[in-house]
Amino acid sequence: MRALELLAPAKNLECGIAAIDHGADAVYIGAQRFGARASAGNSVEDIAQLCRYAHQFGVKVYVTVNTIIYEDELADTAALLQQLADIHVDAVLVQDMALLTVCPSSLVLHASTQTDNRDAEKVAWLKQQGFQRVVLARETSIKEIRSIHEAVPDVELEAFVHGALCVSYSGLCYASQHCFGRSANRGECAQFCRMKFDLLDADGKMVEQQRYLLSLKDLNLSNQLEELADAGVTSFKIEGRLKGLSYAKNVTAAYSTLLNQLVTRYPDRYQRASRGICRYTFKPDLRKTFNRGYTTYFAGGRQPDIASFDTPKAIGEFVGTVKEIRDRLSFTVAGTASFVNGDGLCFINEQQELVGFRVNRVVGNRLFLPPQKNTPEQKSPLSSLRPGIRLYRNNDQAFELLLSHPSAERKIPVRMMLKTTANGFSLMVEDVEVSMSLEHQRAEKPQRDNIIRQLSKLGGTPYECSEVLLPDDFDYFIPSSQLAELRRLAIAKFSETAQQRIASGVASQSVQPSDVQKNLSLVSSLSSRHSSPTSYARTYFYNIANSRARAFYEQQGLKNAEAAFELHTSPRIAKQKSSNTCALIMQCRHCLRYSLGFCVKNGGRKPQWCEPLQLRLADGRCFPVEFDCRHCQMNIYAESH
Repeated sequence: MRALELLAPAKNLECGIAAIDHGADAVYIGAQRFGARASAGNSVEDIAQLCRYAHQFGVKVYVTVNTIIYEDELADTAALLQQLADIHVDAVLVQDMALLTVCPSSLVLHASTQTDNRDAEKVAWLKQQGFQRVVLARETSIKEIRSIHEAVPDVELEAFVHGALCVSYSGLCYASQHCFGRSANRGECAQFCRMKFDLLDADGKMVEQQRYLLSLKDLNLSNQLEELADAGVTSFKIEGRLKGLSYAKNVTAAYSTLLNQLVTRYPDRYQRASRGICRYTFKPDLRKTFNRGYTTYFAGGRQPDIASFDTPKAIGEFVGTVKEIRDRLSFTVAGTASFVNGDGLCFINEQQELVGFRVNRVVGNRLFLPPQKNTPEQKSPLSSLRPGIRLYRNNDQAFELLLSHPSAERKIPVRMMLKTTANGFSLMVEDVEVSMSLEHQRAEKPQRDNIIRQLSKLGGTPYECSEVLLPDDFDYFIPSSQLAELRRLAIAKFSETAQQRIASGVASQSVQPSDVQKNLSLVSSLSSRHSSPTSYARTYFYNIANSRARAFYEQQGLKNAEAAFELHTSPRIAKQKSSNTCALIMQCRHCLRYSLGFCVKNGGRKPQWCEPLQLRLADGRCFPVEFDCRHCQMNIYAESH
């Protein structure tokens, strides 16, 4: 039987606890430094507190240490890793191979999606380096996942199932660094892909004007969980370490509910990876959480309509069409949705721009906007609203209000059995037993109801009593204070035993990191027996930013590799070095030829433009586009000077 893990993001301690309460089997969180979201850092003390809370339920805590590391940061990174080992985190996510040489051997390693994991060869190589789990590229299809699992069955595969999508293969995007001096490999992405572009052909002809051509919709594989599990996915990952509390609650609850349904359908095949039953005060609904519109991306192969060309912002759920505009401040909606004051609504106008507004007042299906000054600087949204326009809600006030309160409780059901001993009584919680010396005193009146009531008081613990078993002839009086003490001792012992079992189970199942972590000199002997790392045409793709990473790759057979892109570029405000002219800064499975309907290979129209094409920012910078049809990939290059 295979354990399925729902892996939820934790922006901070509060979000991490909320994700656990709402059904996560594991959470991933960033430390103060060296995580791939620089603005989502947390203290080691907070992570330790999260571990203590999580481990009660058998929930795991993974810490992201998945940036490239500069030379002067190696000592601090090693110290951080030791601190994380000391507080018993369950794994760390890594990008920089230098960390294999400084990581404590007790830490389990997961290869971050930043290591560009899209085929079986790369996954096998990572396994050989000591990684227990590999986080697959978001672009990987279910068919490709199955092939990887069949080729490397003893590696855990983690796949994204929900959230924002990067248009470039993760770890190989240098656009933000090139343009703004902010490295995506350092957790400082400036979201180049969420900007407006013109698309020009080689003759300067405008193909598309000021559209968000690289901005993708958000991933939603809620209907593909069974296929993913069948293909070999162990961990179902939700993106969103920058998202807030309501996102953590709603999305985690939605996917946890779906995984429970999957386990119920196949009880002999799957089980959940942690313990506890979650109860919600709301009905999870993925439409009501931040989204740019949803796509299954490449899960089922190449699909149309994966991009959000009109806006990079949240659109939310479709709530109806505009029926009638009665005056300058109100309109009616045709549809079944109900609205409340403060709802955030939006629509795409005739200029293909997103227009958003707040609802000031609701009367049935008639919505009123707040009074606005109708000036050129501040036009009423109604000025571009037309009957028949599709309306979306990107902020549901009633739903957000529900989530602003305690909205879930997670409890582990336990059975208890009370019986007599030679000199007192014993209480079993599941298979853990404690005894208490106490005089056997016959009861003057029935005690069963009071005993059950006293033993069931498990408030303040992660447990709830599902059943109390008493012998049929049990007719003893036990003071309530003694019952409470017996209950306390039994629960404490049961909790301690459960923690020990979880820890021993993890240890027995873990693929322990290779000795390559302890001593660089051993890497040479390993590399003589194993395959070489993935071969890249541009060697700065290896992201070598320190001497240990360079030594690691050299002993793997990679000679004379370039330094990381970040080490030989300067911020965009300064003139780029000539060595980076026409550097390849993005590799995308998203293809503009295909998305615009001009992929002849897939039945599209023959394009009328003259290639090569260029993407042009509003400030005039142009980025050549190359269509690598052999690999079904689109490449974007740095502008020439």
